[in-house]
Amino acid sequence: MNYDALIDSETWAFIRATEAHYAPDASSLSVAEQRVQYDALCAAFDVGRPDGVRVEDYAVGSVPIRTYRSQEARWTLLFAHGGGFVLGSLDSHDSICAELCARSGCVVVSIDYRLAPEHKHPAAYDDVLSITRWALINHAGPLIVAGDSAGATLVAACSHALRDQIAGQVLIYPYLGGDTDAGSYLSHADAPLLSRADMLFYENIRCDGMPPQNDVSFAPLRETDFAGLPPTVIFTAECDPLCDDGKIYCEQMLATGGSVILHNERGLVHGYLRARHSVGRARDSFSRIVDAIASLVNT
Repeated sequence: MNYDALIDSETWAFIRATEAHYAPDASSLSVAEQRVQYDALCAAFDVGRPDGVRVEDYAVGSVPIRTYRSQEARWTLLFAHGGGFVLGSLDSHDSICAELCARSGCVVVSIDYRLAPEHKHPAAYDDVLSITRWALINHAGPLIVAGDSAGATLVAACSHALRDQIAGQVLIYPYLGGDTDAGSYLSHADAPLLSRADMLFYENIRCDGMPPQNDVSFAPLRETDFAGLPPTVIFTAECDPLCDDGKIYCEQMLATGGSVILHNERGLVHGYLRARHSVGRARDSFSRIVDAIASLVNT
């Protein structure tokens, strides 16, 4: 793949800056070393919270959460962070959640779900599902669920379980369980910032032994019935082995008459949310994400 033709200079600068903190071969490191690097990466790209956003940390049962409020809101956005099911925390996506709150006007609930390999599947899913159910009871108005990468996997799985209760979902460069021997998994196997080998490492570390084959909570594309899912907006990065997962999920929803919009973001790479202040294409995509949240509430 000729990435020099697809990726602009701003995005290349973001890629190099990312690699300065998180090594391209990080999956060969121990999990502890990966977490140190990932935390340093997220701290380097943290831009702080917009003025007027109020934050509160607490736990629901054993699951830590962080809420963001900027005004009186009549709806809620539940957010699950990415990180390959192994990395990430409330802090890794703090400024992203704060900006989503400030720009959308929603209450944002960020979830600090349990991570692999200490906690195998379905621990992360169970945590996100429990907080989703809690939010449906304890937060007034419609509930939108959103997440990036691994977080998108988890909220999509919860949407399948609670499809008649969720007002909408926003999936940002999601892993959904597509065929790893076809499509973008091969054409973008060596994409910058996430390779096919990286993805397979994170997929396998989630579980004991082989990944389950018919478990929708592990991979939403294992679903056999896509009817009745909440209105959905999907954002994929063109230069990402996961790109086709969003496309296939969109096709499955459309085949059953679902409401779904797919944005395949040209020339962008996995993890581009961190580039929203430095890369024009990522900035524009982040604005589309905010608009998608607003559109779902008004559906």
